[in-house]
Amino acid sequence: MEKENMKAMIFAAGLGTRLKPLTDRMPKALVPVAGKPLLQIQMEKLKAAGFTDVVINVHHFSTQIIRFIEENHAFGLRVSFSDETASLLETGGAVKKAARLLATDGEEPFLIHNVDILSNVDLHRFCSREAMGHAASLLVSRRPSKRQLLFDEDNRLVGWQNIETGEVRTPYSDLDVLHCSQYAFSGIHLFSPRLFRYFPDWPDKFSIVDFYLSLCAKEPIYGIPLQGLKLMDVGKLDTLTMADQFLLNECC
Repeated sequence: MEKENMKAMIFAAGLGTRLKPLTDRMPKALVPVAGKPLLQIQMEKLKAAGFTDVVINVHHFSTQIIRFIEENHAFGLRVSFSDETASLLETGGAVKKAARLLATDGEEPFLIHNVDILSNVDLHRFCSREAMGHAASLLVSRRPSKRQLLFDEDNRLVGWQNIETGEVRTPYSDLDVLHCSQYAFSGIHLFSPRLFRYFPDWPDKFSIVDFYLSLCAKEPIYGIPLQGLKLMDVGKLDTLTMADQFLLNECC
């Protein structure tokens, strides 16, 4: 994805309930890791990877996030805010609401990144290599998770399974789960504007995973299991110390 204007969206609207009491006074996006707010870590990584335009969705303590970006001169990027203060829209609804801000030339994909995911992925390389012809490219890993995405032998998305309950969701009536590769979703993905045309059939609030599952039989949605990927979800208080070390050891 070599072009002048590389766009990304950072999901930063979450309530951060698992990080209480910190998030009683600040948004999850501003919780510090190794001395830097999570949002700053992501903004600096996007800038280093060549991104120029970033959309940030906001809800919880939204004014703090907006002020933080303004005080830091948007870290040298062009930033737009997608306002969800009236109601959280979940991941799919967030993209739908921000679609006009995310539109790119033709079908060039944009990056979506959860604010609380740390990784060693080279975002420029991921976008350059994996954007070719896909409606969506999902960075996936073998990390333990009770919710696993299912892929065929070509790593095309074919379904989803809850390992604990055995629930399977798929558009394919004859899917053999035992012959599928299982990966956990990282919260980092490339999304082509070609998928915008399906949004009118969806409500304001929905999950992006539900959206992908509904389309995977007719649109090329692929999992990308990168070699050497290291990933951490900064979701709980007891992970913050580990996150400090992860950031210093793996992401720098």
